[in-house]
Amino acid sequence: MELSNLQFSPGKHLAPVIDWLNANFHGFFAAITRTIETMLSAVEGALLFLPAPGLIAVAAGLTFIALGWRLALLVACCLGFGLLMGLWQASMQTIALVTISVAISVVIAFPLGIWAARHPRVEATLRPILDIMQTVPPWVYLIPAVMIFSLGRVPAIMATIVYGIPPMLRLTTLAFKQVPKDLKELGAAIGAPPRTILFKIEIPSAMPTLLVGLNQCILLSLAMVVLAGLVGAGGLGAEVTRGLTRMEMGLGLRAGLAIVAVALLLDRLSRNALQYKRKPTVRTT
Repeated sequence: MELSNLQFSPGKHLAPVIDWLNANFHGFFAAITRTIETMLSAVEGALLFLPAPGLIAVAAGLTFIALGWRLALLVACCLGFGLLMGLWQASMQTIALVTISVAISVVIAFPLGIWAARHPRVEATLRPILDIMQTVPPWVYLIPAVMIFSLGRVPAIMATIVYGIPPMLRLTTLAFKQVPKDLKELGAAIGAPPRTILFKIEIPSAMPTLLVGLNQCILLSLAMVVLAGLVGAGGLGAEVTRGLTRMEMGLGLRAGLAIVAVALLLDRLSRNALQYKRKPTVRTT
């Protein structure tokens, strides 16, 4: 028998599975599609409600009040760059896509990471799954997502979520495993309930590593959103794709730099917002 006859074709076996899922879980997938589309529309509507200069002024003003003038200047520069490049609407679409993707990824990865940190068997079970998820090329995730959800923003979101979960989950597990045991024992000794120990002791102690996980999740989600432009997700990824396919290097370069500005904006805002603490007031007697 020739070796060519022994070749295995994954697509031949995957297609019937996808057809069965679409036939039996169409309502479930439709509900996911409606939910994600509603969330995306709400975020995009909020971002595009005001004219671009008005949104830049509001965002910079709120950042100045909450986090200081340096970060406010950064917000104004990053948003202003997208406006000056003529990619304002695409930039807002990308921010909405990344915001929803990262939020869902964190909601899934954070509790799983805590669970894995407290149960070694769960961590051992999740480790090979996460290895596979991080080893598979990112654009491969778009294939089953498109087969199930068709073209558009929803498969882009689903593929981005799958790609963004592993770093957040791994670093959440590491963060909670590194929390000093004496701190947890001290909380238990004073009679604090598990919820209080989690929110008052473990999460603050794990915050530096959690911020690294959030940073990686944001950056990987941005990278995936660019690839998602291939399936009609819109945003800056679509502009990069258009620039490459039409050999418009100026458009591709402008869109690429706008993606860098969005990444810088989201990274610094999330990092500073989570690290922000009120300065203790000094009382004089």
